[in-house]
Amino acid sequence: MNDWEQEAENWVRWARAPGHDAYWYVRDQFFQHIVPPPGRATLDLGCGEGRVTRDLRNEGHRVVGLDASPTLVRYARAGDPLAKYVVADAGALPFADGAFDVVVAYNSLMDVDDMPRAVRESARVLQLGGQLCISLTHPLTDAGTFASSSPDAPFVIGQSYFGRRRFEGTFERDGLRMTFRGWCYPLEDYAVALEAAGFVIERLREPRSSDAALDRFGPSERRWRRIPMFLYLLAQKTR
Repeated sequence: MNDWEQEAENWVRWARAPGHDAYWYVRDQFFQHIVPPPGRATLDLGCGEGRVTRDLRNEGHRVVGLDASPTLVRYARAGDPLAKYVVADAGALPFADGAFDVVVAYNSLMDVDDMPRAVRESARVLQLGGQLCISLTHPLTDAGTFASSSPDAPFVIGQSYFGRRRFEGTFERDGLRMTFRGWCYPLEDYAVALEAAGFVIERLREPRSSDAALDRFGPSERRWRRIPMFLYLLAQKTR
Protein backbone atom coordinates (compact mmCIF):
# COMPACT_ATOMS: atom_id res chain seq x y z
CA MET A 1 0.00 0.00 0.00
CA ASN A 2 1.44 3.40 -0.93
CA ASP A 3 1.86 6.05 1.74
CA TRP A 4 -1.00 8.23 0.53
CA GLU A 5 -3.40 5.31 0.23
CA GLN A 6 -2.56 4.44 3.83
CA GLU A 7 -3.33 8.01 4.95
CA ALA A 8 -6.18 8.67 2.51
CA GLU A 9 -9.01 9.04 5.01
CA ASN A 10 -6.93 11.30 7.24
CA TRP A 11 -5.88 13.41 4.27
CA VAL A 12 -9.44 13.94 3.06
CA ARG A 13 -10.45 15.27 6.46
CA TRP A 14 -7.28 17.39 6.66
CA ALA A 15 -7.46 18.85 3.14
CA ARG A 16 -11.19 19.52 3.14
CA ALA A 17 -11.30 21.43 6.42
CA PRO A 18 -11.42 25.05 5.18
CA GLY A 19 -8.49 27.12 6.40
CA HIS A 20 -6.89 24.14 8.13
CA ASP A 21 -3.52 23.94 6.38
CA ALA A 22 -1.13 26.14 4.42
CA TYR A 23 -2.78 25.50 1.04
CA TRP A 24 -5.60 27.90 1.80
CA TYR A 25 -3.11 30.72 2.41
CA VAL A 26 -0.57 30.18 -0.40
CA ARG A 27 -2.64 28.85 -3.31
CA ASP A 28 -3.47 32.33 -4.63
CA GLN A 29 0.24 33.11 -4.97
CA PHE A 30 0.78 29.86 -6.87
CA PHE A 31 -2.07 30.52 -9.28
CA GLN A 32 -1.13 34.16 -9.77
CA HIS A 33 2.62 33.75 -10.28
CA ILE A 34 3.14 30.21 -11.62
CA VAL A 35 0.09 28.71 -13.34
CA PRO A 36 -0.36 29.95 -16.95
CA PRO A 37 -3.76 30.79 -18.44
CA PRO A 38 -5.96 27.83 -19.45
CA GLY A 39 -4.92 26.10 -22.65
CA ARG A 40 -5.78 22.90 -24.48
CA ALA A 41 -5.38 20.41 -21.62
CA THR A 42 -3.93 20.43 -18.09
CA LEU A 43 -2.72 17.47 -16.02
CA ASP A 44 -2.87 17.65 -12.22
CA LEU A 45 -0.08 15.26 -11.26
CA GLY A 46 -0.69 13.80 -7.80
CA CYS A 47 -4.15 15.28 -7.45
CA GLY A 48 -5.01 13.65 -4.13
CA GLU A 49 -8.62 14.29 -3.16
CA GLY A 50 -8.88 16.88 -5.90
CA ARG A 51 -8.66 20.34 -4.38
CA VAL A 52 -6.05 21.59 -6.86
CA THR A 53 -8.00 20.05 -9.75
CA ARG A 54 -11.15 21.80 -8.58
CA ASP A 55 -9.33 25.13 -8.29
CA LEU A 56 -7.80 24.68 -11.75
CA ARG A 57 -11.25 23.96 -13.19
CA ASN A 58 -12.60 27.08 -11.49
CA GLU A 59 -9.86 29.01 -13.34
CA GLY A 60 -11.07 27.58 -16.66
CA HIS A 61 -8.57 24.74 -17.16
CA ARG A 62 -9.60 21.50 -18.85
CA VAL A 63 -8.08 19.18 -16.28
CA VAL A 64 -7.30 15.51 -15.83
CA GLY A 65 -6.45 14.64 -12.22
CA LEU A 66 -4.10 11.71 -11.62
CA ASP A 67 -3.09 9.97 -8.42
CA ALA A 68 -1.70 6.58 -7.38
CA SER A 69 -4.17 6.29 -4.46
CA PRO A 70 -7.49 4.70 -5.51
CA THR A 71 -9.19 5.98 -2.36
CA LEU A 72 -8.17 9.58 -2.96
CA VAL A 73 -9.26 9.38 -6.60
CA ARG A 74 -12.63 7.99 -5.46
CA TYR A 75 -13.07 11.00 -3.17
CA ALA A 76 -11.96 13.36 -5.94
CA ARG A 77 -14.55 11.96 -8.33
CA ALA A 78 -17.28 12.20 -5.71
CA GLY A 79 -16.33 15.81 -4.99
CA ASP A 80 -16.29 16.83 -8.66
CA PRO A 81 -18.25 14.35 -10.80
CA LEU A 82 -17.79 16.39 -13.99
CA ALA A 83 -14.00 16.20 -13.88
CA LYS A 84 -11.85 13.34 -15.20
CA TYR A 85 -9.68 11.42 -12.74
CA VAL A 86 -7.26 8.56 -13.35
CA VAL A 87 -5.51 6.12 -11.01
CA ALA A 88 -1.91 5.77 -12.22
CA ASP A 89 1.73 6.18 -11.26
CA ALA A 90 3.52 9.47 -11.94
CA GLY A 91 6.43 7.51 -13.33
CA ALA A 92 4.33 5.74 -15.97
CA LEU A 93 1.69 8.16 -17.21
CA PRO A 94 -1.09 6.59 -19.30
CA PHE A 95 -1.17 9.41 -21.86
CA ALA A 96 0.20 9.97 -25.34
CA ASP A 97 3.27 12.08 -26.04
CA GLY A 98 2.37 15.77 -26.10
CA ALA A 99 -1.15 15.25 -24.75
CA PHE A 100 -1.02 18.34 -22.49
CA ASP A 101 0.21 21.91 -22.64
CA VAL A 102 0.31 22.32 -18.84
CA VAL A 103 1.26 19.90 -16.06
CA VAL A 104 0.75 20.97 -12.45
CA ALA A 105 2.69 19.09 -9.75
CA TYR A 106 1.49 20.68 -6.52
CA ASN A 107 3.44 19.24 -3.57
CA SER A 108 3.65 15.85 -5.27
CA LEU A 109 7.18 15.47 -6.68
CA MET A 110 8.61 14.94 -3.20
CA ASP A 111 6.16 12.08 -2.65
CA VAL A 112 7.05 9.86 -5.60
CA ASP A 113 9.75 7.21 -5.24
CA ASP A 114 11.54 8.23 -8.45
CA MET A 115 11.37 12.00 -8.85
CA PRO A 116 13.57 12.25 -11.99
CA ARG A 117 11.43 9.63 -13.72
CA ALA A 118 8.24 11.55 -12.87
CA VAL A 119 9.82 14.71 -14.29
CA ARG A 120 10.76 12.85 -17.50
CA GLU A 121 7.22 11.51 -17.82
CA SER A 122 5.84 15.02 -17.32
CA ALA A 123 8.08 16.20 -20.16
CA ARG A 124 6.95 13.35 -22.40
CA VAL A 125 3.24 14.14 -22.07
CA LEU A 126 3.83 17.88 -22.55
CA GLN A 127 3.85 19.41 -26.00
CA LEU A 128 6.94 21.34 -27.04
CA GLY A 129 6.74 24.70 -25.30
CA GLY A 130 4.44 23.25 -22.64
CA GLN A 131 4.88 24.28 -19.02
CA LEU A 132 5.41 22.37 -15.79
CA CYS A 133 4.15 24.18 -12.68
CA ILE A 134 5.72 22.92 -9.46
CA SER A 135 5.14 23.52 -5.78
CA LEU A 136 7.49 21.87 -3.29
CA THR A 137 8.16 21.93 0.39
CA HIS A 138 11.21 24.16 0.30
CA PRO A 139 14.45 22.12 0.27
CA LEU A 140 15.90 24.39 2.97
CA THR A 141 12.91 23.80 5.22
CA ASP A 142 13.22 20.06 4.69
CA ALA A 143 16.83 20.16 5.90
CA GLY A 144 16.17 21.64 9.34
CA THR A 145 13.67 22.80 11.93
CA PHE A 146 12.98 25.75 14.20
CA ALA A 147 14.34 25.38 17.71
CA SER A 148 10.96 26.39 19.17
CA SER A 149 7.62 27.94 18.21
CA SER A 150 8.83 31.41 19.16
CA PRO A 151 8.56 33.92 16.28
CA ASP A 152 12.30 34.62 16.54
CA ALA A 153 13.42 31.02 17.12
CA PRO A 154 16.63 30.05 15.30
CA PHE A 155 16.35 27.69 12.37
CA VAL A 156 18.70 24.76 12.89
CA ILE A 157 20.03 22.46 10.17
CA GLY A 158 21.07 19.37 12.05
CA GLN A 159 21.95 17.18 9.08
CA SER A 160 23.37 17.61 5.61
CA TYR A 161 21.32 19.66 3.20
CA PHE A 162 22.62 17.51 0.34
CA GLY A 163 21.45 14.09 -0.76
CA ARG A 164 18.13 12.28 -1.02
CA ARG A 165 16.62 11.64 2.42
CA ARG A 166 13.44 9.98 3.65
CA PHE A 167 10.95 12.17 5.50
CA GLU A 168 8.20 11.15 7.91
CA GLY A 169 6.30 13.37 10.31
CA THR A 170 2.97 13.24 12.15
CA PHE A 171 1.05 16.45 12.82
CA GLU A 172 -2.07 17.19 14.85
CA ARG A 173 -4.22 20.30 14.78
CA ASP A 174 -7.82 21.00 15.79
CA GLY A 175 -8.52 17.32 16.36
CA LEU A 176 -7.15 16.21 12.98
CA ARG A 177 -4.10 14.00 12.60
CA MET A 178 -2.00 13.39 9.49
CA THR A 179 1.25 11.53 8.84
CA PHE A 180 3.27 12.82 5.89
CA ARG A 181 5.89 10.63 4.25
CA GLY A 182 8.09 11.45 1.31
CA TRP A 183 11.56 12.40 0.12
CA CYS A 184 13.77 15.42 0.70
CA TYR A 185 16.03 16.66 -2.09
CA PRO A 186 18.35 19.65 -2.41
CA LEU A 187 17.33 22.26 -4.97
CA GLU A 188 20.10 21.10 -7.29
CA ASP A 189 18.51 17.64 -7.64
CA TYR A 190 15.28 19.18 -8.90
CA ALA A 191 17.18 21.48 -11.26
CA VAL A 192 19.23 18.59 -12.66
CA ALA A 193 16.10 16.48 -13.20
CA LEU A 194 14.43 19.35 -15.05
CA GLU A 195 17.51 20.03 -17.19
CA ALA A 196 17.86 16.34 -18.10
CA ALA A 197 14.21 16.18 -19.17
CA GLY A 198 14.55 19.19 -21.49
CA PHE A 199 13.08 21.88 -19.24
CA VAL A 200 14.29 25.42 -18.68
CA ILE A 201 13.28 27.09 -15.41
CA GLU A 202 11.43 30.29 -16.29
CA ARG A 203 10.30 31.46 -12.88
CA LEU A 204 11.12 30.79 -9.21
CA ARG A 205 9.22 32.07 -6.20
CA GLU A 206 9.56 31.60 -2.42
CA PRO A 207 6.17 32.65 -0.98
CA ARG A 208 6.14 34.18 2.47
CA SER A 209 3.47 33.66 5.07
CA SER A 210 0.46 35.91 4.54
CA ASP A 211 -1.40 38.13 6.98
CA ALA A 212 -4.32 35.70 6.79
CA ALA A 213 -2.06 32.85 7.90
CA LEU A 214 -0.78 34.94 10.80
CA ASP A 215 -4.37 35.59 11.88
CA ARG A 216 -5.18 31.87 11.66
CA PHE A 217 -2.08 30.30 13.22
CA GLY A 218 -0.93 33.00 15.63
CA PRO A 219 2.43 34.64 16.40
CA SER A 220 4.48 31.49 15.77
CA GLU A 221 3.57 31.79 12.08
CA ARG A 222 5.91 34.79 11.85
CA ARG A 223 8.78 32.31 11.63
CA TRP A 224 7.69 31.64 8.06
CA ARG A 225 8.39 35.21 7.08
CA ARG A 226 12.06 34.49 7.76
CA ILE A 227 12.34 31.01 6.21
CA PRO A 228 10.36 29.96 3.12
CA MET A 229 8.00 27.03 3.65
CA PHE A 230 7.46 26.40 -0.07
CA LEU A 231 9.26 26.73 -3.38
CA TYR A 232 7.43 27.45 -6.64
CA LEU A 233 8.94 26.73 -10.06
CA LEU A 234 7.67 27.29 -13.59
CA ALA A 235 9.59 25.32 -16.22
CA GLN A 236 9.14 25.17 -20.00
CA LYS A 237 9.77 22.14 -22.19
CA THR A 238 12.29 23.28 -24.79
CA ARG A 239 13.18 20.00 -26.52
